[in-house]
Amino acid sequence: MAERKMKKLVTEDGAVYTGYGFGFDGERVCELVFNTSVVGYQEIISDPSYTYQAVVMTYPLIGNYGIADEDYETKVPTIGGLIVREYNDLPSNFRYTKTLSEVMEEYRIPGIEGIDTRKLGRSIRDLGSRRGIITDIDTPDEKALQIIKETPVPHDAVSKVSCKKRWYSRTANARFNVVAIDCGIKHNIIRSLNARGCNVTVMPYNTSAEDVIKCKPDGIFLSNGPGDPEDVTPVIELVRQLKGKYPIFGICLGHQMISLALGAETYKLKFGHRGGNHPVKNLETGKIEITSQNHSYAVREESLKGTGLTVTHKNILDNTVEGVKDEKDMIFSVQYHPESAPGPQDSAYLFDQFISLMEGKENA
Repeated sequence: MAERKMKKLVTEDGAVYTGYGFGFDGERVCELVFNTSVVGYQEIISDPSYTYQAVVMTYPLIGNYGIADEDYETKVPTIGGLIVREYNDLPSNFRYTKTLSEVMEEYRIPGIEGIDTRKLGRSIRDLGSRRGIITDIDTPDEKALQIIKETPVPHDAVSKVSCKKRWYSRTANARFNVVAIDCGIKHNIIRSLNARGCNVTVMPYNTSAEDVIKCKPDGIFLSNGPGDPEDVTPVIELVRQLKGKYPIFGICLGHQMISLALGAETYKLKFGHRGGNHPVKNLETGKIEITSQNHSYAVREESLKGTGLTVTHKNILDNTVEGVKDEKDMIFSVQYHPESAPGPQDSAYLFDQFISLMEGKENA
């Protein structure tokens, strides 16, 4: 890494954190969120759900195993920025091909290290997510605050990360054809479907119901993605048109869009859920699953009345809705990530449930 350049992070409430830059040497305004994962920084920087967000890693040492070509969750990372306590630019890992800083420089992702991430993480936890700017050390604080104030809050996150045309991920001896609506899909979701005998057709978020039907799918998958679910009106309308016709499975943003499509409401959480250690209770089995999560919004439980959706999973920490289903219309969804890599594998059975729904439809 080149000679270290001093940078600072200024938050919209006036707090200033000074440190050193790594990755892309540029200025960026982002929403600040924290992630409690101990490993998986490559999957985090390449998760499209972090578009326009700067992630504060609460684990102190980042970069120590480098970046491996096989571990990306998307081809082009779109995370807003990365904020760490200590960045290691000398990785020790036989699989690594680039350093984290090299990849962040390539994809124009600014980073700052050397700040007190425990203090910043607690601040986000106590006061909520808010915006901040990563900028040069000599930028006056007043100017930094002005830039934050004048930078509009983006509402185009899904259109930015969704594929522009359909693409395919096929597997040997496929049993089912799944159409996956790409709102920022993680590659391990596609790998999880392929591993269970599904050929996957990945289609843009604004695909019409007619184009989906032409693919003759056995099931439809709604992906994770960034931003406010209410902004993604094409997918919400798609669910309304196709519900009951095919089994539909949604994860994260997909879960929120299913709930909105069926008449429920969503709301923004104080600081969201991000990390691989969230306990969720499966209300149907009574079992507790340790889950991996990454979202800012949640489904309002009282708004589910009259929608046909029933709650299947609850977050033990804050009692938020973590899963819903409508057996009649063959729809179910979860707020967390059963495909998490790296992360807990407690929830991988949800993909098998999707397979079972498609089998039931096939045998009906």
